Amino acid sequence: MNAAQANSPRPLAEIASYHAHIYYDGQAERQHAEWLRLRIGERFRVRLGNWRDEPVGPHEQAMYQVSFATEIFATLVPWLMLNHGGLSILIHPNTTNPKRDHLVDPLWIGRALGVHAEVLGEEDEAEAALEVNTEPTLGA
Repeated sequence: MNAAQANSPRPLAEIASYHAHIYYDGQAERQHAEWLRLRIGERFRVRLGNWRDEPVGPHEQAMYQVSFATEIFATLVPWLMLNHGGLSILIHPNTTNPKRDHLVDPLWIGRALGVHAEVLGEEDEAEAALEVNTEPTLGA
């Protein structure tokens, strides 16, 4: 890579979709995570991932994933900022570099948690927004 390429901005087209990982620890946080999951499903066209009550992959705490298209970032993320209720939420882009997505380019709502870098690859296909599995019934 030459100096001009190193200084070129990365294009937004690199981002195929986003993930929000909503973490919880203990019964009280799990209850709020359940409340938040229901509200997200009512309001946004997202794909709600499975409950992971044990750490999985690079995540060191129980969580579930919300997959969403780039087009709803501007409404979903501010809504999460206002409604996270103290839960930690990792939001990252899905590009062709999962390690960079999780460690260098994410944003955190609430307290940042550890992410296990050693299980993340540096090259992969970017995950496009998956077909949504909810039909929102309310506005954001």
